[in-house]
Amino acid sequence: LHVNLTDLRKQKWIIALLATLGVVISTFLVGGFTYWLMNLLGLNLPFIYCLVFGALISPTDPIAVLGILKTTHAPRTLKTKITGESLFNDGVGVVIFLVLTSIAAGNQPVTAGSVALMLSTEALGGIGFGLVIGGITYFLLRSINNYSVEVLITLALVTGGYALASALHLSGPIAMVVAGLLIGNHGRRTAMSEITRLHVDTFWELVDELLNAVLFVLIGLEVLILSFKTTYFQAALVLVPAVLLARLISVSVPVLLLRRVRQFSPGIIPIMTWGGLRGGISVALALSLPLGPERETILAVTYLIVVFSITVQGLTIGRVIRHWSSESATDAQARH
Repeated sequence: LHVNLTDLRKQKWIIALLATLGVVISTFLVGGFTYWLMNLLGLNLPFIYCLVFGALISPTDPIAVLGILKTTHAPRTLKTKITGESLFNDGVGVVIFLVLTSIAAGNQPVTAGSVALMLSTEALGGIGFGLVIGGITYFLLRSINNYSVEVLITLALVTGGYALASALHLSGPIAMVVAGLLIGNHGRRTAMSEITRLHVDTFWELVDELLNAVLFVLIGLEVLILSFKTTYFQAALVLVPAVLLARLISVSVPVLLLRRVRQFSPGIIPIMTWGGLRGGISVALALSLPLGPERETILAVTYLIVVFSITVQGLTIGRVIRHWSSESATDAQARH
């Protein structure tokens, strides 16, 4: 609701590449390295499940990212890139995860055509569905002038829309992002009164804070149900830098591809690499796996990586942004 669509359009190409190509690159890099590492540690994890792990750990978590960005003084364009990527790569990552888990379960024939069809159905269908329910919500908001009812309509959009998208085998996260952008920009300007905007903003800011709190509580409660083995800690210790390296590559490739046609700040790669926080989305996807030894291994390693990401990266991203911002300012002064 609070993401400016005009700012997002200005950064559309880098966000699109980061959310699609970047996630695919990271999924296969992490998956391939995980397969090698698990064999080395004696943890029998099939290659397809290693790719599943790569898919669930590659997307950045929008709740964690947005929560951290509120406390930093990052430039507006940088915040737009990080926020936009986290919103869309979340949906893309979930789609890839669902495709891979379907293949792992034997429900989906492994052909390029079937995989492409499932990906396009989930992703493109999610975009179309988001536009449809966003449009319906927009017309409902325009026809009503009662802020309490309008707040409930936005809540129904999220809960009912996500459930319906899932029932139709479309991407719920992508649908909600598209609908939210439509209502948060066009709907706010033309379908809501001033008092409605105030109450809608207050309500969703409260929900945002509650979700952040729930995220950390759920991550803490995971300790009670996980059985940690020494090999899991060893795997996580090696996979943390491996995931960061995959993130570095998945950010660098889109930036280098677009650098010929547009200019980027010097610190965009290190900031977006370190600012790519993993959070509740990764844990939730790991929890959704069917019971079995693969689930236990993936869940334990995912939990440890998420804890590192939120605590270490989350607590230091402000310093990284300040460092590169001061470097950019110094370079600009030197040129003049």
